[in-house]
Order: sequence, then structure tokens, then C-alpha cells
Amino acid sequence: MSVRTSAPATRPAWPRPPSALVAARLTEPPTGARVTVAGLVLVRQRPGTAKGVIFLTLEDETGVVNVVVWRKIYERFRRAVIAGRLLRVTGRIERQSGVVHLVAEEVEDISALLDRLMLPDPA
Repeated sequence: MSVRTSAPATRPAWPRPPSALVAARLTEPPTGARVTVAGLVLVRQRPGTAKGVIFLTLEDETGVVNVVVWRKIYERFRRAVIAGRLLRVTGRIERQSGVVHLVAEEVEDISALLDRLMLPDPA
């Protein structure tokens, strides 16, 4: 008689929100997975033909993240999207033609953390 044990459910290997996933690992979660990224804002684009969509390019220590901010999300997080130098964005992974995008659901300005880089080490 064999005793059957069920294997424990495995968690995804990538960090779950609010922990940030680095850009180099964005290929790991499946399309539609909810992740959080953080990075310096390199580019903000608001093409006239994009019907209110804003495209952000964030950079962390491992690479860049393409972020799509739909109008409704932009209106909700306007100040962060416009003025943030360092952003934490939570959203859903989307893939198109081999390019990974993060479709924003939440945008947080964490630029104040940049000022802490200038502080002496508390050791």
C-alpha cells in the first residue's frame, strides 16, 4: 500500500508586490502576472497619436522597463507620473512582438529615497 502525499503548492520564483522585481527578470513571470518594479525615470512620452496613453522608461541596476500608463491611471497618479524621478510601479506583464511591457495599475513616487544616497553610512 502506497501513501500518496500531495506536493506543496509552489510559489512563483519572482518577488511578489510590494517587493520590486529587477528589469533583468521581467522575462520570468507569465503574461498577466502582477509585479512591481522600481527605477529611475529615463523617458516620459506622450505621443499625440496615443490617445492619452503615457509611456515611461524606467532604469534599474539591471536594465530598463517599459511602462504603459493608461489615461485613467495617469489621472489617478498624475503627480507621480509627471514629477517623479524614481518610481515604483505595480502592474501586469504584457508581451507584444517579443517586447515586455508593464501595464501600470499603481504608480508611486519614491524620489525621496534618492536624497538618502547622500547621507553618511550609519555604521
